[in-house]
Formats: sequence, C-alpha cells, structure tokens
Amino acid sequence: MVRGRITALAVSDVRFPTSLGHHGSDAMHPDPDYSAAYVVIETDAHDGLKGYGLTFTLGKGTEVVVCAVNALSTHVVHKDMEEIVSNFRNFYRQLTSDGQLRWIGPEKGAVHLATAAILNAVWDLWAKQEGKPLWKLLVDMDPKQLLSCIDFRYITDALTEEEAYEILINSLLGKKEREEQMFTHGYPAYTTSCAWLGYSDQQLKQLCTKALKDGWARFKVKVGADLQDDIHRCRLIREMIGPDNILMLDANQRWEVKEAIEWVTKLAEFKPLWIEEPTSPDDILGHAAISKALAPLGIGVATGEQCHNKVIFKQLLQAKALSYLQIDSCRLGSVNENLAVLLMAKKFQIPVCPHAGGVGLCELVQHLILFDYIAISGSLENRMCEYVDHLHEHFKYPVIIKKACYMPPQDAGYSTEMKEDSTRKYQFPQGEVWQKLLSGHKIYLH
Repeated sequence: MVRGRITALAVSDVRFPTSLGHHGSDAMHPDPDYSAAYVVIETDAHDGLKGYGLTFTLGKGTEVVVCAVNALSTHVVHKDMEEIVSNFRNFYRQLTSDGQLRWIGPEKGAVHLATAAILNAVWDLWAKQEGKPLWKLLVDMDPKQLLSCIDFRYITDALTEEEAYEILINSLLGKKEREEQMFTHGYPAYTTSCAWLGYSDQQLKQLCTKALKDGWARFKVKVGADLQDDIHRCRLIREMIGPDNILMLDANQRWEVKEAIEWVTKLAEFKPLWIEEPTSPDDILGHAAISKALAPLGIGVATGEQCHNKVIFKQLLQAKALSYLQIDSCRLGSVNENLAVLLMAKKFQIPVCPHAGGVGLCELVQHLILFDYIAISGSLENRMCEYVDHLHEHFKYPVIIKKACYMPPQDAGYSTEMKEDSTRKYQFPQGEVWQKLLSGHKIYLH
C-alpha cells in the first residue's frame, strides 16, 4: 500500500569514464562516458524506503539534466504518494505541462529526460512499497488502474483509451502461463557488447568467441563511419557467428536517407535482420522511405532510442516507417509514456525490441519488456531485448542473464538503485575517480 508524503528530492551527476576503453563507441558518439542524472526521493513514511530513478546521458550535458530535475522538483516535494498514484495521469501532466518549463521541451530534450528520472524514482518507490518488482506491479494491476497512469493526449487518433482497455482485456488469456514461462526460460536478449565501433579486430574476435561460448545467438554491429571498414567488420562477425545466428546493424543516425539505402544495400550480403537508426530520429518520412526501399532485401528498420515522445512513435507507426520498435526506459517519460507506446505497438502489430545500451538501461527496461510479453503482446516472435555487459556491478540489483535471456527480477522496485560507494566514487566532478582523472592520473574502466 502506498504511503507517505515526499519530503526530499536529491539529484546527482554520476559519470563513468567508459570512453577510456571505447565502450559504447559508435559512428556518431565516438567517446561516450556513460552517465546518469541520478534521483533519490524520500518520504515521511516510517518504512524508511526511498525511490531511486535515473536518466541516461553520455557525459557532458548531465549537469543540464540535473538543473532540469531541480526545476521540476517543486511539482514533487510535499506531494502524497497516494495522491500521485491515485491520479497518476494528472501528476504526469503536471510534470510535462509546467506552463514555463514546457517551453524548453515540450516533452523532449533535457526537461523530458529529467521527467523520466523523477518518474522512474516514483515508480521504484511505489513498487517497493507494494513489495513487488516493477514488472509484477504492472502485471498485477487492474487494466483500468493501469490505463489511469497513461496520458492519452495527442495519440487518440492512433489509440483510444477504449482500444487500449480492449487490448489489455484480450491479453488476460494465457497471462499466468506466460509469467511462468518467463521464470522458466527468461526473455530473449541480444548483445551489442562485442562490436562497438572503437574495438579492434582482435577485441571483436575475442568477445565474439566468448559470447558464442556463453550461448549468445543474436549480435549487433555498429556501422556508419566508413563503408569499407563496415564491410570488413560485418564479414568478420558473420564468419565468426555463422549463417544461422542473427546479425543486426546500427548506424546511430549517421546517414542521409539516400545514403542509408545505398550503404545498407552494400551490406545486405551479410543478411542483417535490421538497420537501426539509419538517419535522423526526427525524420519520420525518411525512415518510411528507407523502410520501403530495404524491404525487398529482407532488411527491416529499427528505431526508438532517440524518439522524443509517444507522438513520434505514433507517427512512425502510422507511416509504416519501422519494422522493430525500440522503447527506451529513460528517453520517454518513464513507465507512463512507455505503456502508451507498448499499447500502440500492439495495435499496429509491430514487435518491440527495447534499447538498453547505457548505464542502468538493462536494469530498467527488463521490467517493461517482461510486462509487455506477459500482459500486452503475448508473443516472442521477432522480439528480443538489447543487452550490454557494462557497469552492472554498480547496481544493488543487477540484471541476471542466463543462456542469453533476461531472468525476471524478484527484488521489490525498479532495479534503479545504485550502490552508494559507486555513486560517491563516480560523482562528477568531486568523486574520487574523477579527481584522479582530472589531475592527470590514468585509470581503466572495464
């Protein structure tokens, strides 16, 4: 049962120097430092529980999101948890429709990332107070209560609340069996950790060999900087994983529309399942043109990690611009907005394959995709969730992967809580690690 009045909201800038090892490197982001604006909310409830939330960033700019969190905090502190969850749609709209702050959005950019961090903390606290992992809180929720968490504004031309209710009711059949299946087998995952753009051939081979030994059968390769290098790297990976395992490509928004079509056509011999983010994430018609051109080659288009909000997803679906929809737990407005997108994807019959390449994203998005399978989609066809093997050791409740599948988390909450020692060491710029780096010391982050 939810309880307590929120008495404090704190936010910190936590950065991991992943650029030192080229982890996360791609055609548009060659030197990312995986980072987070990390939110902690406290209440006056006697249970002492706290809510932890984050949004993912790449280093510089995290301080901007921290400022946005502080600006939005006036809508959060002194609110009763019961007041929030009993009218979550209204609370969501308060955060996203502040009469002044929305001018630097609306529902996009730093202010929306800040909204995600705050709401992720609220959901974490709610789930903890109910004694359930977030995915289970959602699965057990009455359909009408679930829908009351969603703001349907701007998407009713694609999905009405009545249609969403019907989807949830129709998905009740087999729900218990699907939940049991997840505990037995887990949710299928794919790995991106083998083929970051900055990795050497030797590193690619070593990581692929280990991944295959560990049972991975789905691999994603970063492309887009140099065509000949892409051909070389795709050939290397395809030869290593064999013809039957799945290969995906990710250009991270590098190309023009025509360039994307031509470039991917030249990589078609390696039989990729999809090309991810081939062009600007805002170019709905561009994605539609690429999707249409590549369809005869059997190559789909995947996108979503940089989609600002549910409206962009709505248009991508309406324009038939994507074959695989990639939600992000920290780009959209937390669980609330992701629920809307999952329901739209179900209506349009597009498989959801979440983005999880970043600090904490695997921990969070596992809850959303488990809920999607159990309570909305009911299908694993053409579905998988991204996994990157970085920084999980800094979380109190890290993901569990068995036989290349996400196993359902069983600890209460949203798996968002970092270890105190990690947040202290990696807080920017005063943390121990950053003090060493800024003073010229060399360190290496695995």
